[in-house]
Amino acid sequence: MAKKTPKRPRSEPSAAEPGSDRPEYVPGYTWDAKSAAKPAEFIESLCRIPSQDGGDPQPVTIIPWHRDNVIAPLFGWKRPDGRLRYRRGAVFVPKKNAKTFLMSQLAQYLLTSHLPHADVYPAAVDREQARILYRMLKRSVESSPLSKVLEVVDSKSIIRNRKHGNILRCLSADSWRNEGLNGSVIIDEIHAHRTDELVSALTYATRATPNGLVLAISTAGDDRKGPGYQWWQDAELVMNNPAANPTFFGLIYAAKPDDDFDDPAVWRKANPSMGITFPEEEFRADWQDSLTNPVKRARWLRYSLNVWSTPDNRWFTPENYAPCVATPPLPLEGRSCFIGLDLADHLDLTAAVALFPDGQGGYDADAMFWMPEENVADREKEARVPLRQWIADGWIKTTPGVRLDHDQVAADLIAYSQKHQVRGVGADPWNLGSVATQLQRAGLEVHAIGQSVGRMTAPSKLLEVMIHERKFRCPSPVLQWMAGNVCLYVDHQGNMKPDKGRSQEKTDGIVATVCGLAVSMTAEPEASSDSWQIIEL
Repeated sequence: MAKKTPKRPRSEPSAAEPGSDRPEYVPGYTWDAKSAAKPAEFIESLCRIPSQDGGDPQPVTIIPWHRDNVIAPLFGWKRPDGRLRYRRGAVFVPKKNAKTFLMSQLAQYLLTSHLPHADVYPAAVDREQARILYRMLKRSVESSPLSKVLEVVDSKSIIRNRKHGNILRCLSADSWRNEGLNGSVIIDEIHAHRTDELVSALTYATRATPNGLVLAISTAGDDRKGPGYQWWQDAELVMNNPAANPTFFGLIYAAKPDDDFDDPAVWRKANPSMGITFPEEEFRADWQDSLTNPVKRARWLRYSLNVWSTPDNRWFTPENYAPCVATPPLPLEGRSCFIGLDLADHLDLTAAVALFPDGQGGYDADAMFWMPEENVADREKEARVPLRQWIADGWIKTTPGVRLDHDQVAADLIAYSQKHQVRGVGADPWNLGSVATQLQRAGLEVHAIGQSVGRMTAPSKLLEVMIHERKFRCPSPVLQWMAGNVCLYVDHQGNMKPDKGRSQEKTDGIVATVCGLAVSMTAEPEASSDSWQIIEL
């Protein structure tokens, strides 16, 4: 398959390059220290904290992690044309870490000083929460010097910029109606949104706004099928590899599944505002109370350590897989390989993964993907990943029309075999017919890999071991995305396979990898003696 020479997902930056020491660094984007500092200077100079007892409003002192880890990267990174790098972002942090406070200050900056002047939409899950947001913003504006610039219009529940006419309006999922929007959106507690309707509508309605930003600020939730968990996964992805989706900002403060939840060091790691917005003694009292029954414990883990309530059934976490996003150390052309193929229907992504044994128990992988050209925009909207950018970078190939051209897939694999020593092709037999026939006519040996747990266990276990031991290498951001989607089915005997039914998004690349390993394991001298089968076509 012809494509551009892939670049390493994590390039080695020049030490002198501004921003090269920041975790969000991606080649091609510029760090502007002045723009990074401007919002914090605005907030501390002009925003106020209303008094709760009738006293004078107090100036704002920005919490260090708000300034350095959220505000600075959001406004400091620029594209080559000078626009802000980030279009979407998600910040997940436990309760009492001043999420709502951060949201309020950002909203006032966006309404007043962000260019171009456009509307701002704090978005809540219901009308009551939207009213709470509006009242909080109203009090903050009325008690600050910004009241000379911003007009509170109670009759319409909006705040208007007197000079430029742009407005702030709080929206809710249960009252919002489709309308033209122009501006930025801050989504409150995205984990509570049960459907993607409002979130997607706001995201795409504001796409035409130069420097428009859609930012979610939330705690973890209990619904892994809702938009909150989808954005959590997006944040995990870019925290481990910013180049996988350079225009999405992600930041998560949370305990990890293998952490000791009763360790005060873990508490502090997950709560960056501890000691600033609340004392550790108060947190310890809540922890002690959580030990009295499982219901309290689950609630404490979610609100205090940002742990999702239901089990995470994903096979690979972003932390597990991130070290595997690497360019193979040796060129692939001319080397011996095995290809795994997962042929989707004619409307979606199809995957093939070429696996090159490295002679040391590991594999270098070359992942290839195809999809119909006219479905790209809709699938990008549904999946919330940069499909068009991946296509431009050569990670995905398109075929004309709304239906995937399986003949083109076969032709590309045959062309690939002319540059590499393909020793066998393993594929999910579903929908395989004509492609298998064309590959066999070209002299390729094709194996149909049954998808039962018994037949998939040995290659699945091999992939799991290689990823955990960092013996699997593939630079494709598409395969990385799919690795973060795939759930694992394990039966009572410990047999295992990728579970397409429970996985939230596309997993074809991982399924193709397992199919390729199934063929490779019978061909290699160190083949496993575990029970599994290959069925010849």
